This record gives sequence, structure tokens and C-alpha cells, in this order.
Amino acid sequence: MNEVNELKINETNRIGALNTYQKQNEARSSEASKARKKDEVQISAAAKEMLTTSQAGSAERNERINQLKQSVTSGTYHVEAGKIAEKLLPYLKD
Repeated sequence: MNEVNELKINETNRIGALNTYQKQNEARSSEASKARKKDEVQISAAAKEMLTTSQAGSAERNERINQLKQSVTSGTYHVEAGKIAEKLLPYLKD
């Protein structure tokens, strides 16, 4: 008997599949290059003004903090319960 071996080629679109893979890979690499961009921060004029005013008052603030520390350490610090209650009241009403 004479046997004939046949070679069948299935899925002739494999070349197209390879091209699709390459396109996906290129898309990923372009997305990665977009993601590599650096972040940028812009400080508004109002924020810059707040920074300068807070730095100007920092000496006064430090002095006040030191006074409070000394009074707490010496035991002469007095807590005004009425002021604390006034500040807490709006939070307790909600």
C-alpha cells in the first residue's frame, strides 16, 4: 500500500496574531513612557503668603509655647473649663 503523508496547515492567520501581539506590546510600552512623566507641584500665591506670615509669627509662637511648658512644669497652668466647653459644644450638637 502506498501511503501518502499529507501536511495540513491550519490557522493561516497566525501571522496576524503575531502582529496583534506586537501592537499590544507597543501600546504597553507607550503607556509606560507616559507613566514615566514626573509629577509637578505648583504653590499658589495664597499658600506662599500663608507661609511667610506663619514664619513671621513663629518667634512669638515659640515664646508662647515655652511659657506654657514652664507653667505646666511648675504646676501653675490653669485650664479654663468654660472655654473648652464652648469649643466642644458645636461638635457635640451634631
